[in-house]
Amino acid sequence: MTFTISPTETTLCHNITWQEFENILAEKGDRPGRITYDCGTLELMSPSYRHERYKRFIGRFIDILAEELNLALVGGGSITFKRQDLARGLEPDECYYIQNAPAILGKPQIDLSVDPPPDLVVEIDITSSSINRMAIYAVLGVVEIWRYDGTSLKVYQLAGRDYEVTTKSSIFPALPMLEFGQFLTQIEATDDITLFRLFRRWVKSLEMEIK
Repeated sequence: MTFTISPTETTLCHNITWQEFENILAEKGDRPGRITYDCGTLELMSPSYRHERYKRFIGRFIDILAEELNLALVGGGSITFKRQDLARGLEPDECYYIQNAPAILGKPQIDLSVDPPPDLVVEIDITSSSINRMAIYAVLGVVEIWRYDGTSLKVYQLAGRDYEVTTKSSIFPALPMLEFGQFLTQIEATDDITLFRLFRRWVKSLEMEIK
């Protein structure tokens, strides 16, 4: 089965075997596009310009936070996480190992059958997926997700088999999430370097409080 990745479309197919899913991943390679697989249903979504802008900024903000707070962090980007035994797989917009960073350092690839899932996942939800990606993250055991829809940022933490919306991050417990979200509203009106500098200055002003 061959897929053409369009820059403007979402492709949804049913009755896709695990081997076909693997073949599609190999065919896609490093080309842009986000794949989700859930028990035979496969979705391939091409990211928009806005999507990629929000992804870039939130990712860079997390890097700055970890750097200023002197936290070990290993970013996995949009690596494909998959479990054949669960018949599920997906690619986050960004993902990070922080508490579990020592467990995956030095590994050439991550195998969720033996390695821990990322501690933090970023989801940009500008164009909603037809598949319940949150349910897949829950099955994979991802503890925390930051989800941004272009208007508001929500923090989800795994509680049993489902996620609950919280006001604080377990990764950055003293971070004022409401104020953090305000920086995202400036993305479309501010150039990258200026906003990164403003964000770093804000984090430094919180440094004593956060630590």
